[in-house]
Amino acid sequence: MPLGFLLIILIGSLILNTPLALAPGVKMDFLTSLFTATTSVCITGLSVVDMSLHWSLFGKVVVLILIQIGGMGTVLVSSMILLALNKKISIKDRALLMDYFNLENIGGIIKFIRRVVRGIIIVEFIGALLYSFVFIPKYGLARGIWYSVFHSISAFCNAGIDILGPNSLIAYQDNFYLLSVTAFLIIMGGLGFVVWFDCLDTFKKSFKYKRGFRQYFHRLTEHTKLVLSVTGFLIVSGTMLVFFMEFSNPGTIGNMGIVKRLFNAFFESVTLRTAGFSSFSQENLRQATVLATCMYMFIGGSPMGTAGGVKTVTFFALFVNALGFAKGRNESVVFNRSFSEKMSRKATAVITVSLLISVTLTVLLMATEHVAMAPAMFEMFSATGTVGLSMAGTANFGIAGRIILIIAMYIGRVGPISMVVFFNAGTEEKNKISYAKGRFFIG
Repeated sequence: MPLGFLLIILIGSLILNTPLALAPGVKMDFLTSLFTATTSVCITGLSVVDMSLHWSLFGKVVVLILIQIGGMGTVLVSSMILLALNKKISIKDRALLMDYFNLENIGGIIKFIRRVVRGIIIVEFIGALLYSFVFIPKYGLARGIWYSVFHSISAFCNAGIDILGPNSLIAYQDNFYLLSVTAFLIIMGGLGFVVWFDCLDTFKKSFKYKRGFRQYFHRLTEHTKLVLSVTGFLIVSGTMLVFFMEFSNPGTIGNMGIVKRLFNAFFESVTLRTAGFSSFSQENLRQATVLATCMYMFIGGSPMGTAGGVKTVTFFALFVNALGFAKGRNESVVFNRSFSEKMSRKATAVITVSLLISVTLTVLLMATEHVAMAPAMFEMFSATGTVGLSMAGTANFGIAGRIILIIAMYIGRVGPISMVVFFNAGTEEKNKISYAKGRFFIG
C-alpha cells in the first residue's frame, strides 16, 4: 500500500511537470509538481501555488484523478481495475482487501467492493448536483458542471483542494447552502463505508418492520454506534470551541452576525476533520484555538473512509482504555462490548508513533523555516492529519520546508493504514518466546 501511493505520486508528478499540465506562461518546477501530486494523492489540500491559475484544464483533471485515487485508496482502485478487466482476484489479494476494510470474513468481498464503488458514485453525483445550483448560474453551464464535479469529489474525498482562487471558500462564508453541501460531503466521506451500509441496511429493516428511532439505533453495530457518537461529539464540541474562543476575534469570525458566526464555527469544526476547506482566514486564529484544533486534526475521521488522522475509533479505544484503568476495570467497555487487549495495544501504537512523527517534523519545520511554534504546529498537524488548513502560508516555505511537508503528508496518508498491517505481520516467531516479568514502576 505505501508503495502503491508512492508510485501514483511519482507518476502524477511527472505528468504535472509537462507543459500540457501548466497554464500559459507558467514555468516548470518539479518540486511544485511533486508537492501538488503528493497533496492530491494524500488528499491533504496544502498548496504552494494558486491551483486555479497554475494548472491548465488538463492539469486540473490530473489533480482530480489523483484526488479520487487517493480518496478511494490504491487497494480499492487496483481491485476495481481487475474487476473491470474481468480478471480474477487471488485469495491473497482478497485477504488483503479483507484486512484493509476490516471485514470479518473473506466471503462476499467482491460484492462489498462493488457496493462501495456504487456508493461513492451516488454520493459524489448528489454532491455535484447540489453544487450545480450555485456554480452553473455563476459560471455558465459547462464551467459550472466542471466546478461542481471537481469540488464534489474533492469534498467527499476530504481533499480540501479547490479551483476557485487562493482564498478557498472565504468568498462563500455567507452562502450557508454551499457550506452545508460541502459539510455534508466531508462528513459522508469521513464516516466510512461500513457505517454507510450498516445504517442503510438497518434503516431498510426498521422501515419494513415499522421500528422507532430507539430500536433503529439499538440495532446498529457497536462500531457504527461508536463512530456516529464520537463524530457527533467532535463536531458539536468543535463548533462550540471555535465559536466561543474566536467570538470576539475580528480576524476570524468576530465581525460576523451571531448566526453567521455559529454556522462558520460549525463549518470550521467539520473541515478540521481532515477536509481543508476554509470559510475564514486561519492566519489570525488565537493560539489557544490553534492548540485545541490541532487535537481535532490529529484525530481526523473514522476508519474505512476517505478521511485521514489516527481515526475516531483508534483515539476512543485509547481513551476508554485509560478511563477503564482509572476506574479499576479489567476491560475497556463501550455499548456493552469490550475492546480486545490487542486492539487497545494497536491503538496505543498508532497514536504514539503518529504523535511522535508530528512533533518531530514540527521541530524540523521550525528549525529549517524559522516559523513560530503555533503556526508550525498547526501546519504540521494539518499535514500529518491530511487536513490542508494553513496558518503560516504553505507557499512561503522554502525547499526544505516543502520537502518536510511532502514527507509529512505521505506518512500521514499511509502511516495509520500501513502501521496497522505492519504491527500484525511477522508476530508468530516473536511470540514463541515468553520472558520473565520485569519489575518496572509506572506513574
